[in-house]
Amino acid sequence: MPFQSPQDAEDAFYDALESGDAQAMEQVWEASADIACLLPMTPLIRGAEVLEMWRAMFAQGASVDIQVGHLSWVQGGDLALHLIEERITAPPDPGRPAQPIPPVYASNLFRRGPDGWRLVVHQNSPVPPPPGRAPPGPGPA
Repeated sequence: MPFQSPQDAEDAFYDALESGDAQAMEQVWEASADIACLLPMTPLIRGAEVLEMWRAMFAQGASVDIQVGHLSWVQGGDLALHLIEERITAPPDPGRPAQPIPPVYASNLFRRGPDGWRLVVHQNSPVPPPPGRAPPGPGPA
């Protein structure tokens, strides 16, 4: 099914992510060696490795409850960049309610081709700490 707009492709991406649906996720990405995904604490992956990563994650039962807030959109010609904030709620542990996780900033790059709009790059990273607070890490040596 071709996506008529970058937003249609983005909605399908997050629907696939929430449901853990590898087949739906595959439909969102452009069929190209150009695709790339960069998630926190992971190396950059490209081409067919991107879909392999999602299939492996979903095979382990990975799915998330995610809310997306758009920060900015830039579109020109056959390219569109969406800068967003992702808010994920962790699944509850037995005896504990679901806990919110700090938000993540993400960039989604879409390209329009003969089969409509498709995702080309997804990158996300943690939100920086508030001013005056050092990021987590090793203390002074």
